[in-house]
Amino acid sequence: MRGSINLGKIFGIPLRLHYTWFIIFTLVTISLVLYFPGDYPIVERIAFGILASILFFACIIIHELAHSVLAIRNNIPVKEITLFVFGGVSHITKEATRPNTELLIAVVGPLVSLAMGGIFYGLSILLAQAQQTLIASLMQWLAIINVVLALFNLIPGFPLDGGRVFRAIVWRKTGNYFRATYIATNVGQGIAYAFMVGGLAIILVTHLWFNGLWLIFIGWFLHNAARASYQQVLLRDSLSGLTVRHVTDYGCPLAPPELSLRELAQSYILPTGRTSFPVAREATLEGMVTLRDIKKIPQNRWDTTTVRDIMTPANKLKIAYPNQDILSLLQQMEGTDHIPVVEEGKFIGIVDREDLNRFLRIRIALGTKLRF
Repeated sequence: MRGSINLGKIFGIPLRLHYTWFIIFTLVTISLVLYFPGDYPIVERIAFGILASILFFACIIIHELAHSVLAIRNNIPVKEITLFVFGGVSHITKEATRPNTELLIAVVGPLVSLAMGGIFYGLSILLAQAQQTLIASLMQWLAIINVVLALFNLIPGFPLDGGRVFRAIVWRKTGNYFRATYIATNVGQGIAYAFMVGGLAIILVTHLWFNGLWLIFIGWFLHNAARASYQQVLLRDSLSGLTVRHVTDYGCPLAPPELSLRELAQSYILPTGRTSFPVAREATLEGMVTLRDIKKIPQNRWDTTTVRDIMTPANKLKIAYPNQDILSLLQQMEGTDHIPVVEEGKFIGIVDREDLNRFLRIRIALGTKLRF
């Protein structure tokens, strides 16, 4: 997710904080200051409000970790966990291959939240008996919010956890993953519309603008998330069975490592319009040179600077292979515009991001039934 801050790793899973998280953190903290007993000093209530917000988002991380750890144990890679305005999301890079696996991964998060709710409720009772009113109120709020988090996620609106549970059940009944996804997506979008209509009704009837707008915002988010998730499934279906070989540009010229930058510009870049060239000798890849690399060098040094001087060495490049599936290539291309393709240690072509995106758009436009 763009616009996020890296917070490190938990169990090897990158944890990121999206800038929208600060919005909900502020709102939650303010609501908690109002929630705690008013006979306590405002400074103390603000401190406990901040502490409760931090603990709340720690609970969300634990919720998402439950999904992620179980996914990894079932050989499903997890790219990262991101905290944002609606809580948290685990970026799982591929779908489960069996409905029972999907069901377990989806349901474990809400179950963990319910368990944390029970633990915090027990602590609130013990602290109340010990006359620790403020801390007991904090534990009570954490108990309530974890139960609410679990119940909200169990709403059968795809791609919420409940929607994934619903899809797994339909998948198991029908034996058809794509039909189950289609049904779950439609149910999810119906629930999203219900949220938006409910928010509008709250505004018109009670004039509670904040509550109404928040429901509309949640509905809009769920609608877009359901549509995006379904499109992702269509994309995966349309690319099933396709490999890097199908999107490789075999006509990319090779730049000799001893070539000067001026010769590279005049004989390679200007005539072809390409911005990236593999550097190779007798098809053995030595590196890559790009227009961005060349522009860093003043033109008065182009005659004396060679491609070898500025190229990115092969051992620092991302490499693709012809029989590699396209879905893994898409993940690999994050952060780069070109990837060289190597077969049996020899350079055979290059994959360009723009060409790949054009291929994907055409593929989806023609429909998911087509196969090479």
